[in-house]
Amino acid sequence: MRGIALPSGEAVPVLGIGTWGMGERPGSAGRETAAIHTALDLGMSVVDTAEMYGNGAAEELVGRALATRRDEAFLVTKVLPHHATLRGTITACEGSLRRLGTDTIDLYLLHWRGGVPLAETLEAFEHLQRAGKIRYWGVSNLDVADMEELAGSPGGQDVATNQVLYNLTRRGIEFDLLPHCVRRGIPVMAYSPLEQGRMLTDPVLARIASEHGTSPAQIALTWVLRQPLVLAIPKASSPQHVQECHLALDVRLTPRDLADLDRAHPPPSNKRGLEML
Repeated sequence: MRGIALPSGEAVPVLGIGTWGMGERPGSAGRETAAIHTALDLGMSVVDTAEMYGNGAAEELVGRALATRRDEAFLVTKVLPHHATLRGTITACEGSLRRLGTDTIDLYLLHWRGGVPLAETLEAFEHLQRAGKIRYWGVSNLDVADMEELAGSPGGQDVATNQVLYNLTRRGIEFDLLPHCVRRGIPVMAYSPLEQGRMLTDPVLARIASEHGTSPAQIALTWVLRQPLVLAIPKASSPQHVQECHLALDVRLTPRDLADLDRAHPPPSNKRGLEML
């Protein structure tokens, strides 16, 4: 699978799996665990979760799924902004480590910006790195001004990613945030690249999918992955859905396809507020 280099030089695959909403229904645990295993089998080794998801239930599910396969996964989780003080971040990370059943988190993100100064959260991240509890740190849902403030904070140049909402119907980051991150060599991790399934009835997507003999979901994912330094983490809670997402890597959009999608969902012509789900 094509990879994207983190600022450290380590490569991660352009396609992983998200777990928002997983772990909350006991009857679905077997299917959701199988989805994570299928993602690992296919090389979609970025497994994204957060302490917020199901109040830790998603992390617990991920921990059980990775119990015998931890070394195959690049594990990402997030600290809530109201936990992101120096002491609170460390405590939250220790809770995530317990739920995930691991000694080290590969990438630990600030879920979104709250009232805690970024410099304080960065100090906690650096403490966790020195302790070997996280390998890299990053942010989520930060716009350009926040990223510039981060860059000016002690240690802020070490940010490994910015995870944001990005899909064909949510293109605001293309105006300034995405170019800013590309200039700085910071990968963008696209969450909800399928708009939680809402875009899949779009007639232009459906027509292009039919012409390629594929699905609207695969076209939508291929469209996101066309960008440099962008990786996608679609939530996929069944092996079949994971396999469908993986097939997007085989799709090649033509210039006409891209032009048609631009007409249906135009790129931004001015600054927009950063969207979140």
